Amino acid sequence: MSMTAAVMLVIGGCGVPVDAEPRNADGPGGLIPSQPPMIPDQGLVTLRLCFVRDAHLARIPRRVPELVGAQEQLRVLLEGPSATEVADGLSSALTGTTSTIELTLDGGRATVEVGDRSPHGVRTDEILAFGQIVCTLSSRPEVGTIMFTSGGKPLEVPTQDGSLAGGALTVADYDSLITS
Repeated sequence: MSMTAAVMLVIGGCGVPVDAEPRNADGPGGLIPSQPPMIPDQGLVTLRLCFVRDAHLARIPRRVPELVGAQEQLRVLLEGPSATEVADGLSSALTGTTSTIELTLDGGRATVEVGDRSPHGVRTDEILAFGQIVCTLSSRPEVGTIMFTSGGKPLEVPTQDGSLAGGALTVADYDSLITS
């Protein structure tokens, strides 16, 4: 037998055996899953939300059953942290928000209509509240900047240093408040 024939015989013997009939990949002898089994209440999709921990913004992942749009993600944020998240030390500066908050998207800009604002000026927790919204919406690939309006007019909102900004905001306007 020639050397080439011997090499071909060895290589041919190293192939994957073919089953006589199809087999279930989920059962014994099947494929090993690439991820651990999902716990039923974990959900299938991860939303990125921003809550408050120790007077700082904390980005957290939350598992939900299905992919949601930006408006729904904002609604989930406004509902506040879950009982498990509260037990983990998270809270929200948006809890008890009574004004209507609506979101529109146009070419990468999210415009958040916050309804009527208090005539009493900026409260300390408003920095965290606006930061929560900016941080949460910035996690979406279709959102590049966020602008706030009230009564359809641009609204000046406090940024991380307490200064008021009336234009397009990004997560960089609150990054010194974000903890890992």
